[in-house]
Amino acid sequence: MYGPVSDGGFLIPAIPYQQMDPKFYRQRVVDPTGEAPGTVVVDTPKRFLYVVEPGGTAMRYGVGIGREGFAWQGEGVIHWRQAWPRWKPPREMVARQPELERYSIENGGMEPGLKNPLGARALYIFQNGQDTLYRLHGNPEWRSIGKAVSSGCVRLINQDVIDLYERVPYHARIVVWQ
Repeated sequence: MYGPVSDGGFLIPAIPYQQMDPKFYRQRVVDPTGEAPGTVVVDTPKRFLYVVEPGGTAMRYGVGIGREGFAWQGEGVIHWRQAWPRWKPPREMVARQPELERYSIENGGMEPGLKNPLGARALYIFQNGQDTLYRLHGNPEWRSIGKAVSSGCVRLINQDVIDLYERVPYHARIVVWQ
């Protein structure tokens, strides 16, 4: 499940999953959310993402979340999905980290690839028809799973985000708990 993956012209390296807490491995569980099948639920305090399935189960993934002051909560929809996306840090991030200017929206972003912070897939969260600028996305930094380190987005291991991408359709409902 966490071995090397050839995808979109890139070879995603194996994850040394033995160095991870096993609770963060992708696994089918009894649904703890009470939400309708097809709903995506992010349990921020526990660092899990669930895709609710019919029959009382959910696929659970370990995630990294936004550090203090950068998290988003609420309800929305997965309005757009992208395989091997370009990363375009928002202006607020560039203002905090001027070295990111070369990847800004105005400069066209960072090319897709293994070092791209959005990883192999990105699912874009919208609320009331507007882009929240928050994403569910892959990430090459497997050590960040289970931690609060991102600029607000929910990050998954690239192997997990590829699996998630196949399970979550456009316009799926998403609920993020704080």
